[in-house]
Amino acid sequence: MQIHRGLNELPNFKNLVLTQGTFDGVHLGHRVVVDQVLKKAADVSGESMLMTFYPHPRLVLYPNDNSLKLINTIEEKASRLRQLGLDHLLVIPFTQEFAQRSPLEFVREILIDKLNVKHMVVGHDHRFGKNRAGNFSELQQMGEMFNFSVAEIEPHVLNEITISSTKIRDGLLSGDISATNELLGHPFSFTGVVGHGQKLGRKIGFPTANIQILDPYKIKPAKGVYAIRCRVGNEWKNGVMNIGDNPTIEGKGFSIEAHLFDFDGDLYDTILTVQLIQYLRPEKKFSGVEDLTQAIKQDCENAKKLF
Repeated sequence: MQIHRGLNELPNFKNLVLTQGTFDGVHLGHRVVVDQVLKKAADVSGESMLMTFYPHPRLVLYPNDNSLKLINTIEEKASRLRQLGLDHLLVIPFTQEFAQRSPLEFVREILIDKLNVKHMVVGHDHRFGKNRAGNFSELQQMGEMFNFSVAEIEPHVLNEITISSTKIRDGLLSGDISATNELLGHPFSFTGVVGHGQKLGRKIGFPTANIQILDPYKIKPAKGVYAIRCRVGNEWKNGVMNIGDNPTIEGKGFSIEAHLFDFDGDLYDTILTVQLIQYLRPEKKFSGVEDLTQAIKQDCENAKKLF
């Protein structure tokens, strides 16, 4: 998959089949859209592309709103899309100036003049142009005007639940990791760098990696203890992780700490990718370190049963 960052120096695309959107999570609903793009591209001997924006439009349009939480970083999104087999990912820098394009200007200046799109596949709630004023009906009309076809995909339903990024975020924030992973079609993951902590885990026999998430807008799952898989170099390790305020340890504060089974190396300053497999229990304040140690032992046993 070729990644194009911006609208300059783009190649000439052959029978381009395009979809556009945030695609946060690249969940099963998104995959239905991408599958249709790939199928159409194969049918017309064309090229497939997903167009998205960075930074997220909300960060540009509402700079004082700090509530945005993303399932994917742009790097994670690109990695997922590459696995799906797309030919091209176009990442357009989103600015206030770019946001002023009307729906017609967006279609004419971007889709036609820059991309020469021949076919579009969009989700059922697709909007485009200034103030998200353009809808599917208008896109169809512009398709007739500029000679490209448009197909709309209905919301994908899994076990009678409409899949959406909002539902996935809600699942992450409530600790419902099993349902979240089912909707995603893969385990939720995040990437962070290992920093220095209080080293209490090593003292009680459970050394932990203190992981600091790199992207400030990446969603942090519900506080509690999880069974996890962690990529160390090219190898995946099973383990347990606590996300929370560490109420048993006075003054420690919020942290994300992972204990990996059968591992005893130095991970400081290492970049780790963590997959959440199962939510084991909520965070709890224990009477002291001894009770905390016993709880961690039980967490490890419960996680190993899963694996």
